[in-house]
Amino acid sequence: MQDGKYVILAIDDDADFRQVVRLLLEANDYIMIEAQTAEEGLKVYKQQKPDLVLVDLMMESIDAGANFVKELKLLGDDVPVFLLSGASDGMSTSVDYTQFGFSGVFQKPIQNDRLLKVIEEKLK
Repeated sequence: MQDGKYVILAIDDDADFRQVVRLLLEANDYIMIEAQTAEEGLKVYKQQKPDLVLVDLMMESIDAGANFVKELKLLGDDVPVFLLSGASDGMSTSVDYTQFGFSGVFQKPIQNDRLLKVIEEKLK
């Protein structure tokens, strides 16, 4: 938390997507920090200690998001991490994302109302 607001780290290689998420989050009193790669995201995470993380599955490598979560677990951190996926819509029902350390999955394009509701439930 920073200045009384929750801090959310968004990690995605799509700058336009990050900008849309930033506008949504900041309009709803969250602070968003960002990274373009999982490696950069890990550095930002260690420096900023966000309250929640949104991470794309496929960035610089096909499983970059999953590797990011593994690194967090090695640090002993239990911050909620939500997977962002452009993969098939059935992913959240066909894959047990919790076994990989994710708190949930958001399919792209993200439904703004659902994103805000889930974040609020996790953080407040």
